[in-house]
Parts: sequence; structure tokens; C-alpha cells
Amino acid sequence: MKSLLRLPGVSALLVCLALLLAWQAAALLYDNAGLPTAGQAMRELPAILADRDSLLDILGSLRRMVIGFALALAVAAPIGLMMGRSALLESLLNPLLMVVYPIPKAALMPLIMLWLGVGDASKILVVFLGVSLPLLYHSYQGARAVEEKMLWSAAAMGMNGLQRMVRVVLPAALPEVLTGCRTGIVMGLITMITSEMIARQDGAGNILFNAMDMAQYELVYAMIVVIGALGILLDVCFESARARLTHWADRQSDAAAGSL
Repeated sequence: MKSLLRLPGVSALLVCLALLLAWQAAALLYDNAGLPTAGQAMRELPAILADRDSLLDILGSLRRMVIGFALALAVAAPIGLMMGRSALLESLLNPLLMVVYPIPKAALMPLIMLWLGVGDASKILVVFLGVSLPLLYHSYQGARAVEEKMLWSAAAMGMNGLQRMVRVVLPAALPEVLTGCRTGIVMGLITMITSEMIARQDGAGNILFNAMDMAQYELVYAMIVVIGALGILLDVCFESARARLTHWADRQSDAAAGSL
């Protein structure tokens, strides 16, 4: 039994099954129109997946999320790495981050809509803001953890500041940067859906909110399942890529654990 649970995906599948059973039991006990059974919600999934407009909305949501994530990775990760190696930059940006970090990014959506309208630009910006902070923080922590001896050795070999950042700091900090990316995927999914529920034009969040307005509760819960499945799929794909990019770090961790 233990060997079976170690198989990839088996534990996650069992957890999902347990949640569905708990949902089914709660719906039957509560007996309220606002909480349909798991079976009723699941019957809506084929209709969602077979509807061209719904699929285009979901793909549009993913497109906006990918653009916002890519922009955050291109901007926030380099700034975080530089903060980790520059005391001046850290002292300048840390107070700003302490002010901005607690603010829910979706709460800025009404203001952003005033500036950019309700189109893709405003939603991408909200995703960018939601993803940037975890990426910046983890990149900063990863750069701070780089051993000074490595940088001294690189300087002795004639590397300039940019070369040391690219060839020493970035590879050493990569596991922590990718941890920030994984957190950023979750934040990007949350802010994407929330922004679409506020600026209601299209997207998965718009389908969810419209179904709620029309009291189509089975569709509401079915869309929640779809969004959750997207989150799991994105996380699995990213974790597979992360394992390939930082396999050396995993081996070091295993070796350190074995020496204890």
C-alpha cells in the first residue's frame, strides 16, 4: 500500500476523491440549492468543455495569465537578484515593498480600470502585480544566500559585475527563484480569476460570475472544479520543469539529508 501511494499522482488522486466524497455528503446533509451535489456539478463539465465560447474564454484567461507572469518574471526576478547583492538597492526598495505587499492586488482593479479600461491590459497588469512580489522576494532571498567565496573567486577570474550576476548569482539562486515562480503561478491564477469577475467581459471568471448571477449553482461549482484542475495542471507541469532545471540542487539536498 505504501509503495502504491508513492506513485506519481496517486496521492493527489486519492485526496481529490476524498474531497468529492466529502462534498457529496455535505450537499446531501445540507440539502440547499446553493450547494449542489458533486454529481450534479460534474454533469456540467462536458457541457463546458464542449462549448466553443467557454473554451475560448478559458484559453483567453490562460493567455492573459501567461503574459502577466512572463512580464513579472522578466522584471521582478532581476530586480530581486540585484536587491540581494546590493545594500543600496535593498535599502531603497524594502520600505516600498513593505507598504505594497499587504495590499490585495485585486483591490487595485477598479483604479486600474479607470486608467486602462476593462480590456486585456488592465487584467494583465493585475496579474503582473500579483506575481511580481513573490518572484521578487524569493529572488532576493536566493541572491542573499549566495556564498561570498563564490563571488570572490569569480572576481579573481576577471568577471565583471554583470558576468558574476549571470554566471554565479543566477545559477546559485535558481532553486529559490523557481520557488517564487511556483508561488507566482498560484497568485497569477487567483488574480486572473478575480480581475475577470470585476471587469466582466470574458474569461473563466466572467463565466463563474454570470452563472452566480443567474443562480446556475451547478455551473458555478463546475467552473470552480475547472479552475482547480487548471491550477493542478499548471503546478504539475511547472514542477516537472523545475525538477529538470534544478536536478543538481535536489541531489545536494538528498546527500545532505543522508549525511545526517
